[in-house]
Amino acid sequence: MRRSLAKAISWRITGSVDTFVVGWLFTQNIPTATAISVIEFASKILLYYLHEKTWEKIAWGKKENTESHTRSFVKAFSWRIVGTLDTMIISFFLTKKLIWALQIGTVEFFSKIFLYYLHERIWQYLSYKRLKSQKKEGFTSKV
Repeated sequence: MRRSLAKAISWRITGSVDTFVVGWLFTQNIPTATAISVIEFASKILLYYLHEKTWEKIAWGKKENTESHTRSFVKAFSWRIVGTLDTMIISFFLTKKLIWALQIGTVEFFSKIFLYYLHERIWQYLSYKRLKSQKKEGFTSKV
């Protein structure tokens, strides 16, 4: 649970920065971009945590103490669908402009797939390093 929560928080920080930048690019309004980011921070922490817990139950693409690149990509894509819908709904609610909501969601769809994939690979690397360190010390625990 701690690992999933830490991943959720680290991803939300990364995602919120991206949301702010993309929101500002389209609205040219810092308070609106900030509001979108803050609301998403809260909604997506819960959504991401649920997404991660769901993927923990899926064995496909898992290897011993790691996961395949394909699994990371599919997780990124499935999360992005959920995230894009959330982004569009929040953006529309705050701006009342469907075109901005669609534009923000479309740009984020692509930027966040890339960012999420990198995030997954970094977490896999950290898990691998932790496991390798524990084996050197003569004990292992679930990573």
